[in-house]
Amino acid sequence: MQALYDVPAPAKLNLFLHITGRRADGYHLLQSVFMLLDWCDTLHFERRTDGVISREDLGSTLPDVDLTIQAARALQTATGSKQGAHIGILKSIPAQAGMGGGSSDAATTLLALNRLWALNLSQSALETIGLQLGADIPFFLRGHNALVEGIGETITPLEKAQQLPQARFAIVKPAAGLETKVIFSSPSLKRDSDSATILGFAAAHFDFGRNDLQPVAQALCPEISEAIEWLRIRGMQGRMTGSGSTVFAQMTHAVDLSNAPKGWQIKECENLMIHPLAGWASGKN
Repeated sequence: MQALYDVPAPAKLNLFLHITGRRADGYHLLQSVFMLLDWCDTLHFERRTDGVISREDLGSTLPDVDLTIQAARALQTATGSKQGAHIGILKSIPAQAGMGGGSSDAATTLLALNRLWALNLSQSALETIGLQLGADIPFFLRGHNALVEGIGETITPLEKAQQLPQARFAIVKPAAGLETKVIFSSPSLKRDSDSATILGFAAAHFDFGRNDLQPVAQALCPEISEAIEWLRIRGMQGRMTGSGSTVFAQMTHAVDLSNAPKGWQIKECENLMIHPLAGWASGKN
């Protein structure tokens, strides 16, 4: 029985997040730079011949139905595959953190099962399946740091002069979490930011722009403000990533990250230039 073990699903940070408008159907139009991070979940895959998708939680309790299972079933439906899989999930990326953990797990599932089941689907075909499950999934399938626009479907990789420099980051996840829909439904949310450009971003990189969701999130979750202050005391400028409660800051000097409040998760991370599974959809690696 063929198996794949220790397949990573990396987190992401939103280096900035601007809301530039809202569509008639209620979806918000965004601009953001998504950056891959070396904080990863680990997924284990074993092929089943009975068509069943089963799941094992390795170290943490997961929802009864999550994006990983949905992705596997969506791939079966799209291809008519009669194969199944047993999926073991070792979670490390926090939930409700704004770090894309669920979307990354789903993308890794599509990439791994595409190979395990010998489906040979193109990256574009996998993106079509992934976008139906979550707006962030195509980014993880592309595998490169990128400017992401629209509702997540317009992805421009950062290449050459726009590519991000290698850097280290302090990541702070308070005990409290946040639900995306609560933030986006707030009447006080800023929805009219000016459009940014890659050139403008490239001139500032980690200091560019802001997160338009942060003021609403701080009002809903005071621990976000506490985490930003915790970083400030240590000489770092923190901001929120995505729509979760996690804040981050670039580490330009050695910092003592001990003595955090009880229940907080603190991790020193490095950015990734490319997804560990980049090229799998095209048959590379």
